[in-house]
Amino acid sequence: MPKLSVIVPFFNVRQYAPDTLRSLRANARPDFEFVLVDDHSEDETPALLERAAEDLADLAQVRYIRHDKNGGIATARNTGLDAARGEYLAFLDGDDWLAPGYLSGLVAAIEELGCDFVRTDHVRVTDRARSVRRVPVGLRDELLNPRDAILPADRTTSVDYVSVWAGAYHRRLLERGLLHFTEGLHTAEDRPWTWKLHREAESFAVINLLGVFYRRGVASSLTRIGDARQLDFVRAFDQIIEETAADRDADRLLPKAVRQYCAIMAHHLAEEDKFEPAVARRLRAMSAAALHRMPQDTLDDVLGSMDMDRSARLRRLRRRTGTARGAA
Repeated sequence: MPKLSVIVPFFNVRQYAPDTLRSLRANARPDFEFVLVDDHSEDETPALLERAAEDLADLAQVRYIRHDKNGGIATARNTGLDAARGEYLAFLDGDDWLAPGYLSGLVAAIEELGCDFVRTDHVRVTDRARSVRRVPVGLRDELLNPRDAILPADRTTSVDYVSVWAGAYHRRLLERGLLHFTEGLHTAEDRPWTWKLHREAESFAVINLLGVFYRRGVASSLTRIGDARQLDFVRAFDQIIEETAADRDADRLLPKAVRQYCAIMAHHLAEEDKFEPAVARRLRAMSAAALHRMPQDTLDDVLGSMDMDRSARLRRLRRRTGTARGAA
């Protein structure tokens, strides 16, 4: 069994994949496994991965898998999870990279702490600018209860830090069914995954290890394109609300879930001009329907506590569709 498996999905990242692959080489160990998943790229990415798999084979254990059709990031990661054999698991996206030695430090930390998973800060890279994004947890290198880190509802907490590639996870979480992503989600796949992890895992820690470089603003990213697939956030958050409503602590946790849903929804509505008109109409219709599906008393409380701009935008949409329903 490899000590660590790193799952790396790729899709049309010919420009960035060489940096990713060089960083894997700089982190390679014989007891590490790199699972390279090509999600049916249409550029030169597959050829790069084939060469990299041969090049890395002398330094680490390598598995290269190519999809015969594009399934999205969630499906690609699940393919990697199904193939991975490591005692610990980690993720890296095909357009990001790691500092040399980062993975060894990650494994050493999670083994010493003995917890279900660890999270790390990361470096956001936008063109030539770099900034550190910290896990919103104050205590470092201490065992914590993930469920306790969900709240308070009105502050940024650990479930808002959805950078799944900034950390490592013990295989027992995979065996308990906590590491697979919701199939078919092209965006926001990390949201229900992070909530499930915090509700059901037993222990975690935040460690002072910096070495993941997240490339923001990639031209092919869905967040830049304004693609209809961005509307998958509705499906993702409906799942969060449904699962959290069934939780033993639903009364305490639902306000946080609803608030997060509303914040993401307001963000997309504020930027609806980036969508084609037909997609923008779908966004408004789906958002309105989602507002009416939420627990209404909780939604009232959340809208009353949000800033004026976001609250007003969501109230108008809710009121307009409610009036239309009544007239119908």
